[in-house]
Formats: sequence, structure tokens, C-alpha cells
Amino acid sequence: MPERQTITGFSNPRVKFIRSLRDKKHRRREGRFLAEGLRILTEAREAGHLPETLVLSDKADPHPLIAALEREVFARGGEVIETSVDILEKLSGKSNPQTVLGVFADLPTALDDLDRAAAPIWLVAQEMRDPGNLGTMLRTGDAVGAGGLILLDDCTDPFSVEAVRASMGALFTQKIARANRGDFLDWLRAGPGQLVGTSLRTETDYQAPAYAPPVFILTGNEARGLPEAYEDACDILVRMPMMGKADSLNAAVATAVMAYEVLNQLRRA
Repeated sequence: MPERQTITGFSNPRVKFIRSLRDKKHRRREGRFLAEGLRILTEAREAGHLPETLVLSDKADPHPLIAALEREVFARGGEVIETSVDILEKLSGKSNPQTVLGVFADLPTALDDLDRAAAPIWLVAQEMRDPGNLGTMLRTGDAVGAGGLILLDDCTDPFSVEAVRASMGALFTQKIARANRGDFLDWLRAGPGQLVGTSLRTETDYQAPAYAPPVFILTGNEARGLPEAYEDACDILVRMPMMGKADSLNAAVATAVMAYEVLNQLRRA
């Protein structure tokens, strides 16, 4: 088996390259992103995705999952780097970094490559700006067996360190596609699909409609919600009852509530 490389200096070119992937412009230029933590990298491996570069702390305790990752990375022709906690801190941007970090190739999916019949539920986000919300939506999609997440317009980067971390590995189990409004609606209307939007500008309770798969759950921007043009394009607009002083739920929470309502209806059908 090939041997680990040892890196001890902050000025090493590999350290600089990996560190650069914390920035969106470098991720897009290189077509690479970072994921950290043994749990997330194990989820990736089990979903069939291995890092091109595996970075391990020289203080990491021996672990069978780390050993499995290392073997498979080497088998695929990847590299394994052992380095200090200080350098891992620089790479991850965290003061208490995980002991395992991976560099992955992007996971792009074209809208036309999505198989809408592959799952009864799909999540759609329009101008989602918070990476934590986006990562949580991916995690929700994995939990309900969704086919993936479609990002419309200017959404935050799903491959940012924050979004990857929030997804808890679901980034590797969910298809992710990007589109603008026109392309998405053209694609959607070319086949079966019920577009369901969450909105404050309707009186229809979210439990009232009968949902028919494949259901595309559309959630708008955290601050502004869905633009009128998107609401007009929906087959159904629904809202959730708000019994307290708040007038709306967090966008990712609202998506989860909707996804489980659809799932429960389909389970009872």
C-alpha cells in the first residue's frame, strides 16, 4: 500500500491549495470542496464517494473507519496526508478541528439528468441564503427519502464548509441541481410533478391538500419568502398554523414539516 505523506509546514503548496477551497471562488475554479469529520467522510464512502485527498491528524487515535477510508483512497489513486492539529485548524477554519478532512470533486447534476420517478419527494429552494438552512434541507431530504434538492436562482453554495457540515453527510446521498426559474418550470411541466409552495399569502392549511407524487416542495428565501411569480406557478400554496407571536417558521424547519406531511400522506395511501 502507498505511504502517507507528512506535511509539517504552513507554507507547503498542498496546505495552501486545500486552504483555498474554503473560498467560493477557488472551489468553483478548481471544482473541489472540503468535508471534515469521520462521520461525514464515512457517510460519503458508504454513498460511493471518496476524497481525492484525505488529511489526517498526527494525533488521531487508530480507528477502523479511518483505516477503511485510507485503504480505499489509496486504491482509487488518491493521496493521504498526515499533518499537525495546527495545520488542520488552518485548513478547516475551526479552533477545534476534526481529526479527518477530505478534498472531494464536485458533485454536479444537470436538471435534465434528474429522474423525477426515482423518489416521491423532491425539495426545491429559491434564493436560500443561509448555508445552515441549506445543509439542514439536505439532511431532511435524506431523512424522508427525497430524490434531491434543486437550487433556484442565487442560492448559497451547497459545497461551502458550513453547508457541508450542516448536511451531516446528506450532501453525498442527495442529488443537487441548479437552475433558474424558466428552466426549472419548463423541466417540471415536461413531466409529472406537483409543485407545492409554502406561503403566508394563502389560507390553505398544509394538511388539507391531497399530495400526489412526485411532489416538489418549494421553499423561498428566508427573509422574503417566495416571489409572486413563483407562487403563481405553484399547483398548491399552503401555510402552517402559527399559534404564537411569530408569523412564520424558519425556512429549513418549514421544509421539514412539509416533507413529513407529504411522507405521512404517502405512507397512509
